[in-house]
Amino acid sequence: MTDITRNTDREQSDQRLGQLLLFILPILMCSNMLAAKVGTDIIPPIAMAFWRWTIAFALMCLIAGRPIWQARHQILKEWKDLTILGALGMGICGAFVYLGAASTTATNIGLIYSASPVLIILLSRFFYGERMFGRQVAGVALGLAGVMIIIAKGSLQILAELQFTAGDLWIVAATTGWAVYSILLRHRPTELGLRTRFSGTILFGMLCLLPFTIWEGITIGTADLTWKTVLLISFVACLSSVAAYMMYAKVQLLLGASKAGLVLYLAPLYNSVLAYLLLGEKFEPHHIAGAALILPGLWLATKSPSKRK
Repeated sequence: MTDITRNTDREQSDQRLGQLLLFILPILMCSNMLAAKVGTDIIPPIAMAFWRWTIAFALMCLIAGRPIWQARHQILKEWKDLTILGALGMGICGAFVYLGAASTTATNIGLIYSASPVLIILLSRFFYGERMFGRQVAGVALGLAGVMIIIAKGSLQILAELQFTAGDLWIVAATTGWAVYSILLRHRPTELGLRTRFSGTILFGMLCLLPFTIWEGITIGTADLTWKTVLLISFVACLSSVAAYMMYAKVQLLLGASKAGLVLYLAPLYNSVLAYLLLGEKFEPHHIAGAALILPGLWLATKSPSKRK
């Protein structure tokens, strides 16, 4: 067998593996949204975020302990950026989802969060002056309109009187935090590798969450240490945090960034179906109307501009 044949077989094998992972990854990504709804009666929201990322950091140390230790001086050197990223990615994006889950549905969480790439493009234009093409402007407008339909439950009266569900507003704030986190992650300079930067971000995110976790424990109370609590936190830490991150990186490596972006379209659909099957949530008309705007808006906003000769 020639080298060319071996390389072709390997490429085809990588493509098949990447395509398989592409359909598994959305399950890992939306598992956090489903777990957020399940955990509302089991563990306080900030404690949920703190212990989720504590376990995730322990797992990252097992996976990449030596590179993390070798990069400790650079991690300390970049502590300001890592603190901001941790506060956004592990604090706001983590705790706010669990706070919102107390008064909104997992379906709403998934659909609102699916508009985050649209918001990333809009904020990139505002903060960094990145160029927006006509189709991206249209995509941003459609995506934001879809989110408004969902949080207003399709009612013009709710929209006019600004009577939004508190949970939906928490999720909007979390989505905005994720957009800012993603922009800073791309634009802020770093000498750390992907895994070491991710681990450093988790570490400083835990430190940001710690005082709020203590305050929550004093004022509200702590969760009972039961098998349900341990299982839920471990589930989110392993699947929604470490496994989702590593699988997404693998899909990007095998299929490229553009094809890996297809997961953005699949995740809200997976989330809605799983919320219906596992949590008994109904898919209301305003969900359909919102998704009918968000998903095309997402496609328009993230589609690469055509190259002319």
